[in-house]
Amino acid sequence: MQNTDQQFDAVIALCRDIYAKKLTDYGAAWRIMRPQSVTDQLFIKANRIRSIEIKGTTMVNEGIKPEFIAIVNYGIIGLIQLELGCADTEDITAEQGLELYDKYAAQAKELMMAKNHDYDEAWRSMRISSYTDLILMKLNRTKQIEDNNGATLISEGIDANYFDMVNYAVFGLIKMEFEAA
Repeated sequence: MQNTDQQFDAVIALCRDIYAKKLTDYGAAWRIMRPQSVTDQLFIKANRIRSIEIKGTTMVNEGIKPEFIAIVNYGIIGLIQLELGCADTEDITAEQGLELYDKYAAQAKELMMAKNHDYDEAWRSMRISSYTDLILMKLNRTKQIEDNNGATLISEGIDANYFDMVNYAVFGLIKMEFEAA
């Protein structure tokens, strides 16, 4: 599998480093966010990527890569929030925040490796812009599930959508980091 295992780890290490630095700067201030707010933050990041892809230029000196990193990190934050619920104050330490990050990053990798086996690395033949569109689709699904108070008839839940968003963003980062043209 074309080093997918190692490439996933390298990209997650990059994302985790930024997450850890922000934990040092801000603490776990994101603990006050309700899952719906995390979903909206993910939407802002994915929508900005699509805007840059379509326009081909940016007015703010940050490109697509930092936004994919933010999607990975906010996706994991969303998973943490689903587990713990939102808090009125910062109620976890940086160490606990990193432990939870590692837990969900490992689960995302496990899911990705299982799907990667079944789909035979099809993601490598996709365009980065397709990952953006898939993330936006997953966000629309997530918003609908949230608007239905988490109820679904047949579909996966919010957590499955967060995991997929994390993995699509990882795929985009792998392609940007390791398959640059």
